[in-house]
Amino acid sequence: MQRQAGSKRPTVAWRKPAIAALMAGLLTFTTACSYFGGGSNSASENTTPVKQASADEPGWKVDTAPITFDWYMNFSWYTGTDWGKDITSQYVTKKTGVSINFIVPAGNENEKLNTMIASGKLPDFITIGWGEDAVKKMIEGKLVLPLNELADQYDPYFLKVTDPAKLSWYTQPDGNVYGYPNASSSPADFAKYGADYVSNQVFVVRKDMYEALGKPDMRTPEGFLKALEMAKEKYPQVNGQPLIPLGLHEFTENGNYSLEGYLQNFLNIPMEQNGKLYDRLTDPEYLRWLKTLRQANQEGLLAKDIFIDKRAQMEEKISQGRYFAMLYQRSDFSAQQNALYAHDPNSVYIAVDGPADAKLDAPVLNGPSISGWTLTLISKNVKDKARAIRFLEYIISEEGQRDLYMGEPGVTYDMVNDKPVFKPEVLKLLNSDRSAFDAKYGASHKYWMEMDTNITDQWKPESVEPFKQMEDWTKGKTVSRSEFDQLNPTGNSPEGIINTKISQLWGKTLPQLLLASSDSQFDQLFQDYLSKRDQYGLAKVQAYQQAEYEKNKEKLNIQ
Repeated sequence: MQRQAGSKRPTVAWRKPAIAALMAGLLTFTTACSYFGGGSNSASENTTPVKQASADEPGWKVDTAPITFDWYMNFSWYTGTDWGKDITSQYVTKKTGVSINFIVPAGNENEKLNTMIASGKLPDFITIGWGEDAVKKMIEGKLVLPLNELADQYDPYFLKVTDPAKLSWYTQPDGNVYGYPNASSSPADFAKYGADYVSNQVFVVRKDMYEALGKPDMRTPEGFLKALEMAKEKYPQVNGQPLIPLGLHEFTENGNYSLEGYLQNFLNIPMEQNGKLYDRLTDPEYLRWLKTLRQANQEGLLAKDIFIDKRAQMEEKISQGRYFAMLYQRSDFSAQQNALYAHDPNSVYIAVDGPADAKLDAPVLNGPSISGWTLTLISKNVKDKARAIRFLEYIISEEGQRDLYMGEPGVTYDMVNDKPVFKPEVLKLLNSDRSAFDAKYGASHKYWMEMDTNITDQWKPESVEPFKQMEDWTKGKTVSRSEFDQLNPTGNSPEGIINTKISQLWGKTLPQLLLASSDSQFDQLFQDYLSKRDQYGLAKVQAYQQAEYEKNKEKLNIQ
């Protein structure tokens, strides 16, 4: 995926009178502007000359005095919190003056963030999954600042490095944009780079066990159950610990990723039919496979661990090679995969054809979408508005992407034929011990808050084992589904309240379905779920989702 270095994107036409705001900003720049909470510095010490309003010069270069921002990551598992200890973060701080104090919740993310929202005070930056209810709460509560207004006032160059399609996608009804996504790819990006896109969604098996069992076909319910049974019989223990025949994402109050979108994608279940959103949960193929998993539990092939383990426990068990098979996200166990490969290349996990529909169709897997993965927002309490929007501009820009992905020139990489290339010792550590690489070098998306893979893939080293096989397996099966993003109502709207109740009902029902003692009990539990969601007001939620789907197609120019 090549992109010309230094390429510029056109400015976006905001839905509110941005020109007036820009003129106001220019008038402000002719005198001075106050920085907020800038330590002991007084307002008179923080004057901003007219030239700083230029749309032709990166705003971050204007002021590189030391400053530390508090950055909240709404992911309890995030471990990259040691800013300033690795070469990449040291280089970025030396270059921009910005240091980061990461804040990560110790327990439940929603509880932590809701507590902060209730207090009315948030850290300088917030990075959160785009689909979280808290995004709407922060915007409606005026706890976060419009990025477009910050750009107009402090850093017009922001509009040169951001993608108009992404800004338009995240423009709110009030005409403002409050968050910018990472890992985002518009349909236009997909048309340009799509042949190289890979999906994170995989069905994997432990290579040595799978091959010793004769590479069983696991596409049918019968073959799937037989393979789990053979694995448990042949390998009852792994290094003195019980084998876990099947691994899944963790169960939450709203369900389980592996047993919803992932499984449905493997079964090639449509997202829509004849222009109407399709209720994938009621698809006969999907229910057939949920019943297969119910039978697996009845036969002792689902370990109790999978119902209670969180990500930290799962990572430990993956590193021990205790799972035979997993319906999982490959990027979530890269460090563990590296450790297994270093110990024994045959003990790694490889992607294979997993659960399939009755026709044995190939899976249709989610690729990158315009919504991306997370949103980063700037708090109204930010200690320095100008420095905040300028630092965001920097890390979104191609220069910032290169710095955070490649590290420090001459230290972590060299220029070879006008292209940054990791030094041999750096690349060796990246491919052999991700944890050690992160601690020492901190490059290659350790700091992924605004990673743009459409930019960084032009510098990405060629994939090697044990990762290449999984990536290659998803090629040709990966599609764009941007039009199906952001369909769910959020917040305290009537539809949002109903949808929350239905989601939590599903979160309680799903494990019960797998633990049912018979197919008849499964059917009864599922019918109870369908009846209750209808009583809650499912029809209102579906009408809302259909309307949003139509809007998305219009925004994305999809016929």
